[in-house]
Amino acid sequence: MVDIRLGMFGPERYRCPASDAFKAQGMRPAQRAAWKPEALETFTNGPFMAALDRLELPADGAEPRRSSKPAHEGVSRWTRHALQMYEMAFADSTELQPAPLHWRYRHRASRSDEVVSPEYRISAWARCFESVDGRLRELRLPVNRLRGRTDAERAVAALVAAEGDTDDRVEHVRVVQFALTDGRVQELFNGTRGEALALYREKGAPAIRALLDRPEYRPGSACASCRAAPVCPALPRAPGLLGIADRTRPRRSWSPTTGRGHSSCPARGYLRGLRLPVDTSIERGAAAERGRAVHAFLSARHAQGERTPCAPDVPADWVPDGYRLPPSERLLGARLLRHHAEVCPLGIADSESGRTPEPLLVFDDPAADLLVLTEPDLLYRERGSWVWRETKTTRSRRMPRDVLTAYPQLALAVRIIAMGMLAADRVELELLRPDGVELRYLDPFAPETAAAAEAVLRDQVAGWHREQLFEAVPSAECNNCEMARWCSSRPPRNPSPEAAR
Repeated sequence: MVDIRLGMFGPERYRCPASDAFKAQGMRPAQRAAWKPEALETFTNGPFMAALDRLELPADGAEPRRSSKPAHEGVSRWTRHALQMYEMAFADSTELQPAPLHWRYRHRASRSDEVVSPEYRISAWARCFESVDGRLRELRLPVNRLRGRTDAERAVAALVAAEGDTDDRVEHVRVVQFALTDGRVQELFNGTRGEALALYREKGAPAIRALLDRPEYRPGSACASCRAAPVCPALPRAPGLLGIADRTRPRRSWSPTTGRGHSSCPARGYLRGLRLPVDTSIERGAAAERGRAVHAFLSARHAQGERTPCAPDVPADWVPDGYRLPPSERLLGARLLRHHAEVCPLGIADSESGRTPEPLLVFDDPAADLLVLTEPDLLYRERGSWVWRETKTTRSRRMPRDVLTAYPQLALAVRIIAMGMLAADRVELELLRPDGVELRYLDPFAPETAAAAEAVLRDQVAGWHREQLFEAVPSAECNNCEMARWCSSRPPRNPSPEAAR
């Protein structure tokens, strides 16, 4: 049996085609490590769908989805909010009723020989609704926020709505996505049953063939839950990278962002890791937004084909699309970019070799059973060797005394290079301040630097690795916590749905 799910055609950033192909075809490694479950429910929107099953499905109908594990208090708050948004989104949809089954398309290819062909099953994680007479079907896809959908996603979803659990009465189908954050609804397909099948043949079937016939290994966050990760040829092994040896805890993914979030507050880091909506009035405050805009500008500039270093004549419209800065932060950002021009690495980079802005580096640390992810601001070559550059912006006039503790991504960079996982010879910290720029060099092979980096990472990871319940730790930072809306440790700020987008 080949089991294909709509989510396999979602955003590339979170998918690995090879992993999806293996899962679809039921392929598993011959020798598998024991799967260690988390104490809390890890499927963020699972409790939401389970609650709707209880509310919408008849008692004698399909078995509702359940979880044997409790949800984090923040997830429970999010679930209650999501249910309110769902009710708001479809309050006027009274002509439809819940379908008694979650639709699944089934197909077995005909074969002329005696070999039995596999059955193909295609499904979508969605709410299924139909008219009383069965002539109209509507497939509702839940998302945290509305997002762009690929042609393959729309086609596969339309097929599930039109042909799932075949009903000859179906004449017309709709596919919509609804946002659990703000209740907005977006139509993805609206047409006859025949039009849905035509769209699938044009856009869906080729995507499925490509998934099954030409799977691409794409290491990333999906490796954390992939059963084939221990034998994946594209996932580098780095035993002991994070400085701890303990395989008793559930497999997780870790990045410097994970460490910062947990150090601030376990609940804050945990809810961010589940990608719950943030309070954008905090997350996208003027200073933080300016820092991200500077990084986005430099990343785009360093990715351009020409080898010339950044110039001090920063254009007045330097702010990249999607960033909103007040005039004061726009001017400060331009000043920081002029300071960057003084130390732009393209001035010393090898002219004929590569540089890579913000590459995703992924490693498997089997000593701790952890997936490690990091994105250097820039990797560039100088005299044939890679150099790791991190760029930070600050209003402070001083370089931190202990840069490894202040910026744990530097400690991770040192460890990666010292362990031979990247052929680089140094790590650089570029600190942009209003009054100038300072460049600090770190030698990953210096014993004292290597030891300090290992100690910083062990301190960052050990407590989080042992954590099970991720309870909130109230502090003065609660007033500036972007996840406070979902936390009971202080009253939420009750931002409008617009603020949470």
